[in-house]
Amino acid sequence: MTSGSDATDNPTVAYAAAPEITSEIGWVIRHSIPRSSGREYEREFLLRKAAAFDRMALAEAARSAPQAAAPTIESAVEAARQLMDHDVAHRGLSLRGAEIATADDCRAYVRREYHAWNRAQLH
Repeated sequence: MTSGSDATDNPTVAYAAAPEITSEIGWVIRHSIPRSSGREYEREFLLRKAAAFDRMALAEAARSAPQAAAPTIESAVEAARQLMDHDVAHRGLSLRGAEIATADDCRAYVRREYHAWNRAQLH
């Protein structure tokens, strides 16, 4: 994975320029049935889905008991692993790095990748 932490691991930094969560959830729902194909489209879908799930998990963890938040957090980790699997297959992410990644590593990966993707969209 990575060595050490990155400022974009912080959700506040990673999602600073993100649209409202309801807007992103709507985008994920609208695009859950692919209208176009290609790796970049697939990756954008997986990335935005993982980021939306991560943001929902963060909100749930902030307002609920750990046991109540656990299913939402598990969904966020699963979405993050789907993105990582895609990136292992198509973008050169180290398989070994993905294999040893913890749940926190997976979610931090989503935050870094979303931050980079979102900044690229703004420029």
